[in-house]
Amino acid sequence: MPTLSPHENYKRMLNGEIPEYVPTMMDATPPNGPVQLSFRDALLPMVGGWDPGEVHHDLFGVPYVTERNANLGALPQPGVFILDDITKWRDVIKRPAALDEIDWEYCASIDLPKRDPDALFSGGPSIGNGYFQMLNSFMGFDMGLMACAEEPDEVKDLMSFLVDLNVEMAKKFIYYYKPDAYGMGDDIAHERAPFVSLPMFLDIFEPAWRATVAPYVEAGCHASHHNCGKLDEFIPYIVDMGFDSWNPAEPQNDLVAIKQQYAGKLAIVGGFDGNGFVCWPETTEEEVRAYVRQQVDMLAPGGSYCFGGGIMGAPDDEFAIRRREIITDEFEKIRYNYYN
Repeated sequence: MPTLSPHENYKRMLNGEIPEYVPTMMDATPPNGPVQLSFRDALLPMVGGWDPGEVHHDLFGVPYVTERNANLGALPQPGVFILDDITKWRDVIKRPAALDEIDWEYCASIDLPKRDPDALFSGGPSIGNGYFQMLNSFMGFDMGLMACAEEPDEVKDLMSFLVDLNVEMAKKFIYYYKPDAYGMGDDIAHERAPFVSLPMFLDIFEPAWRATVAPYVEAGCHASHHNCGKLDEFIPYIVDMGFDSWNPAEPQNDLVAIKQQYAGKLAIVGGFDGNGFVCWPETTEEEVRAYVRQQVDMLAPGGSYCFGGGIMGAPDDEFAIRRREIITDEFEKIRYNYYN
């Protein structure tokens, strides 16, 4: 029987130590769920969950909609953009008034008594999704990439403006809340490669990521980076910024090599192909179970690994629900077999 609680075991993994058993992403979440930070609604996070057909707007006025087959996740409304010329961004992208209306001390006095002292406390405030994603939400994907190629200095000026807003909030959050951990995401890659070249990443987006995570790293927080897709070539910079875990760490990346190179420095959180054959109706239950065993067998040895597996689907999609149940059930059968 394990002696460590899921929270203690997860922390051991993040600290670069060998855990008692294989952690799962949910082990970082308190039993009653994370604290619902009282300033959160003021920042209008576009996480979704509302009915398809409804349109919600973020802090900058970007319209968002949800998609049932993406489990009601929020995405910028297709074809509706607020910026059509990157050189005019100063006329369109303004400092949100909500940032000046948050009473951080009062919010902390309400929120901190609710925290679970045994669980990681995180939840850094953000003005939106990652910087690459915000650029594309403002302009559209194609125009955002064209702006990076044609007017990189204007894009960098916009990134600096957005970074300053996030860092301003980060310093207040750290001062009043004393978090243990911070999470930042910016989906800048697809299944085969990053959307931008390495030189463009280093010129435009790497400095933004680095400046944003710096206050948390300096405060001694664990820092988690979310990025879907294949981005092996960006990993050295992500580690150097101070991120100590990466999710969902999809297997089109060379996860074994990354684990070996950054053992004890970067935890692989995920390591599961949720878009591949596990989603196919013709894939059998035993094939799904075998894939779970394969990935855990490959990634668990040596620690620095946390399982995270599932497939996407509508909230009431019985096929997706059953597949997730199979994946979770198989993992629970084997998670205690690796470190004792």
